[in-house]
Amino acid sequence: MREEELEISLKVVIVGNGAVGKSSMIQRFCKGTYTRDYKKTIGVDFLEREIEVDGEDVRLMLWDTAGQEEFDAITAAYYRGAHACVLAFSATDRDSFDAIPSWKLKVENECGEIPTVLVQNKMDLIDQCVIDPDEAERLGRALGCKLLRTSVKEDVGVMSVFRHLASRCLYEMRRYEEEEDFRIYSCGPRSPSVISAFSPNGSTGGRNLGNGTIVLRATGKMRHHKKKNFVKNACRLL
Repeated sequence: MREEELEISLKVVIVGNGAVGKSSMIQRFCKGTYTRDYKKTIGVDFLEREIEVDGEDVRLMLWDTAGQEEFDAITAAYYRGAHACVLAFSATDRDSFDAIPSWKLKVENECGEIPTVLVQNKMDLIDQCVIDPDEAERLGRALGCKLLRTSVKEDVGVMSVFRHLASRCLYEMRRYEEEEDFRIYSCGPRSPSVISAFSPNGSTGGRNLGNGTIVLRATGKMRHHKKKNFVKNACRLL
């Protein structure tokens, strides 16, 4: 595969109770559109968009999951292989806020620890807000997540959510590569290089490092690629 064919692709899952604005969020981000009509997501939905972050072109593949319990058995399978997660709740829905820890646990059970952001949506309805600002900040700290506030309706803060996650993922990727390079050049023969970040069905052609990371042996032609296609087969396999 030629270098120009490689790209950084990240799978992002958006989770939270129903009617908090998950579908509207990815529609706004990917298509620039918004509708007032609420339509319950059945199972999962998928959209994607490419953005530039920290000098890299990053393709975000966004998986919008149903927030109702009856879809849990379906949606859990689609968490697997995710590189990042949006935990969404509504400023006007106390139950959606209280459910956030359980949503985080559901994702962790399938993906382990991945970059995650906590999003308080519907800030255009601040006069109807039922969550104290300090309370939301405390939850973010307790979960180890940055808290961002958005209004999908007014298109406020939506881009920041996905740029933050992409930047976090790039940081983790670069840190891993630097650690690998240090280990390779200080400890002897070159070790395998990460060229794919997940296999949705759990099968691998190489050594599995956990959380879906696949390590395959690199050939001489692969060593100098600047970008790595983390989820090359994701759409086809899912």
